[in-house]
Amino acid sequence: MPSDDLPYRRNVGAVLFNAAGQVLVARRIDRAGKSEGSFWQLPQGGIDDDEDPRAAIFRELAEEIGTSNAEIIAEHPDWLTYDLPEHLIRTKTVFGGRFRGQRQRWFALRFLGQDQDIRLDADPHPEFDAWRWTALAELPALAVAFKRPIYEVLARDFASFATPSKEPTP
Repeated sequence: MPSDDLPYRRNVGAVLFNAAGQVLVARRIDRAGKSEGSFWQLPQGGIDDDEDPRAAIFRELAEEIGTSNAEIIAEHPDWLTYDLPEHLIRTKTVFGGRFRGQRQRWFALRFLGQDQDIRLDADPHPEFDAWRWTALAELPALAVAFKRPIYEVLARDFASFATPSKEPTP
């Protein structure tokens, strides 16, 4: 059954930079029984009905990493889309089988907190079991194949933020 009759799910994503110019990536908890590679991703999540994407990004950060102590430093000018692989599109485990992929608004943010503020267990249904800071240029290699083109765009378009901040860390 063709998937082009299904809509894209509206979504926001965070490229969260620390003071050293590295970005936060987190390892998906649903990787059990699978090999180590390609289960790291940036925080992201759905936009609620009538929710502003800027509000959604802070809500998603709080839900996924336990803190929204950040400031937006850039917004990607385009909505970026990806399609799920055909074998995942109509499964109930991925978006309830209602979407062909996601249409995403991406933000570059500067993390204003401390590492200990990041709590993957803050939400009763955690999505991640580990996190780390990494170089922005490494993002595409860490991503699952169907998200890799978006991560390549983000690594290119947000490269100017991947430098140490000039402001002292709180």
